[in-house]
Amino acid sequence: MDFDIALVLVSLTFVSGIILVMDKVLWEKSRRMKQSAEVAKKGQDIRDQERDALLADPVIVDYAKSLFPIFFIVLVLRSFIFEPFRIPSQSMMPNLWVGDFILVNKFSYGVRLPVLNNEIIDTGKPKNGDVAVFRYPVNPSINFIKRVIGIPGDHVVYRNKVLYINDQIIPQKMLGFYKGEGSGVKMNGALYKNEDLLGVKHDILLTPNKPNMSHMFFSLFLNNGEIDLVVPQGNYFVMGDNRDESHDSRFWGLVPEGNLVGKAFMIWFNWDVGQGLFWERIGQSID
Repeated sequence: MDFDIALVLVSLTFVSGIILVMDKVLWEKSRRMKQSAEVAKKGQDIRDQERDALLADPVIVDYAKSLFPIFFIVLVLRSFIFEPFRIPSQSMMPNLWVGDFILVNKFSYGVRLPVLNNEIIDTGKPKNGDVAVFRYPVNPSINFIKRVIGIPGDHVVYRNKVLYINDQIIPQKMLGFYKGEGSGVKMNGALYKNEDLLGVKHDILLTPNKPNMSHMFFSLFLNNGEIDLVVPQGNYFVMGDNRDESHDSRFWGLVPEGNLVGKAFMIWFNWDVGQGLFWERIGQSID
């Protein structure tokens, strides 16, 4: 079962807030009067603990007073400023590892209402080379992370594992053969390259002798397994940095603008199950 954290936070904030409002408007005054009468009836011999018990708020109101500020602050931070995510796969290696916990700037691609995801303030659009988190078009309850390759209007060609953007070849510089740690050892021996995507330099991995990956979604744009398309308005073409091990736009298509979540910018923690903690990952920026 998919767990919608945003919906849960909105629900908890709403319910606790309603309880506080109802208590302030309807319940508190009469309750205080009854409590004061009970204390007066006990007289001066009443003990402090007993007085406090008589004057205490009902449990549900007490919980609402304690938790509403927490729910509200977390909701605002997560919805409009920063949101944490965990990297579950190798699709963005060598830059992001399995077990990296990252922070995403929710302000980068427009301020959106939680749950509804409607944009209310336009604060910017993705650029070529951004590492973006978005809701998976096939199942929007799942978040994906990939690199933005093509923005609206771009002519994207992927031929022989080389990118062309608007008829300009995207240079790749050979760095050697990859030697990874943790879960990354599975990619040892892959071609390790640095790509300059219109000024954004980042490392990529290519698996020798593995054919280009594609899907029938792009049958109209394919020529012997090669991508060749113009990105339509309101959509983005994305790929993983681990080019031959990434389930991305080559498989399931374009990312609609409304599915954007934010731009990944920092690794704040790392824990690779079965491999342990890699301290050197903590605090690294994401390029």
